[in-house]
Amino acid sequence: MQDVHTRERKLFVPAAPIHRVKPVGQFEQLFLMARNPLETWTRASFDLPVSSGISLMGRIVVVSTPAGVRHVFSENAANYEKDPLQMRVLRGGAMASSGDGLLIAHGDLWKRLRRTLAPLFTPRRVAAQATVMHERAHMRVARWLKRREGAILEIDREMTGVTYDILSATLFSDAIAGSAHETERELAALLDAMGRIDPLDAMNAPSWLPRFGRGKMRKSREWFQYSMNQLIDGRLETISRGQTPPDDLLTALLQARDPETGEGLPREEIAANLLTFIVAGHETTARALAWTLYLLSKDPHWRERCEAEADVVCDEPSQWLERMPAIRAAFEEAMRLFPPVPHLSRAAAKADNIEGVHVPAGSLVVVSPWVLHRHTLLWDNPHAFDPRRFMPGEREKIDRYAYIPFGAGPRICIGLTFAMQEAMIVLANILRAVRLEHIGEEPRPVHRITLRPEGRLAMKMNARR
Repeated sequence: MQDVHTRERKLFVPAAPIHRVKPVGQFEQLFLMARNPLETWTRASFDLPVSSGISLMGRIVVVSTPAGVRHVFSENAANYEKDPLQMRVLRGGAMASSGDGLLIAHGDLWKRLRRTLAPLFTPRRVAAQATVMHERAHMRVARWLKRREGAILEIDREMTGVTYDILSATLFSDAIAGSAHETERELAALLDAMGRIDPLDAMNAPSWLPRFGRGKMRKSREWFQYSMNQLIDGRLETISRGQTPPDDLLTALLQARDPETGEGLPREEIAANLLTFIVAGHETTARALAWTLYLLSKDPHWRERCEAEADVVCDEPSQWLERMPAIRAAFEEAMRLFPPVPHLSRAAAKADNIEGVHVPAGSLVVVSPWVLHRHTLLWDNPHAFDPRRFMPGEREKIDRYAYIPFGAGPRICIGLTFAMQEAMIVLANILRAVRLEHIGEEPRPVHRITLRPEGRLAMKMNARR
């Protein structure tokens, strides 16, 4: 039941692409997919539980029911692997000329990588990293407070910086070469080019044909490959000198051994996984944090509620995830409206049936968090910012497969707990110290692997105390 304040307040509805009444033609669809895939969705996509149609990519089945999502990602997950288009886009970008990271690995390689990395993300180990997360977030906000009142922050860039600081300290023991600014610049260039679906990829054209924009990302890709190799060489040197290496992601990858052959991971796979965690564990959380701060600046009721919660939280940051229900609700609602990864797709190995809809073998099966999280059959007032949905007593009513910001099934994000704890700590440090006010035009979301605001997200900052 809604409280009196919620009923009386007008909920904020952020800007988003207008839903088309009719599907666009195939060639216009290719243009829109390259510009912003969010613009291709029709109104029916947000109303129908399952839809099916033909495109230049063949048969496409869009699944938007919890039961259907459960079927694809859990009950019959073996029938649905990463689709060829997704693999072409990812391998043509960050993973070119290297091995497969956890993000795109499949089969036995994926299982081996998952077993190797899982111990790094146990609840106990993540909780032990809370103090470092708090220190890095506090340092970031302290630098803001040295600026004049009313200073303008590019909050998306600031969130990239703080998540980089945390990732560097916790998973890489501060061994990553380069600055946060340098990493942000190269990562933005890489994802912008890599995230565009080239028409040639959509039409399954030969890989030797040049793709638009791929030349632009070559420099960024080479920068990351050089940085990852520097990181590996530095750690190998530490080990060769007989020194005890840090107990972190890089050491785990270097020391991983196949249980059957005893062989370690090839260097290419190690480098690919390091880059995977920088992209998946840094970029996605940064985007979710930036969208959360933007939405709170548009809703004074929830902003003040979250500020009051941050003011009285206990001194142990490892407990903040469970002790700040309003901030957690605001963050989860932000990920509902702006899911960090708005598109998940799979290829059907064999013919199947999903919610009464026939799925021929070879079909592209799409589960879009962007659509699922705004579906009219699953959410009241789906396009409005309303954290009440995720408060205790309401959160339990949401079907596990209706809300999937971290994916679902066996391939659910390995760093889920890490990301949630990090987000609570960063938000609490910000909300207790400063008040942010969005300025300029309303940001429009653009799908570039992750969900980014078009242009910069500028916010005016004033100290609270």
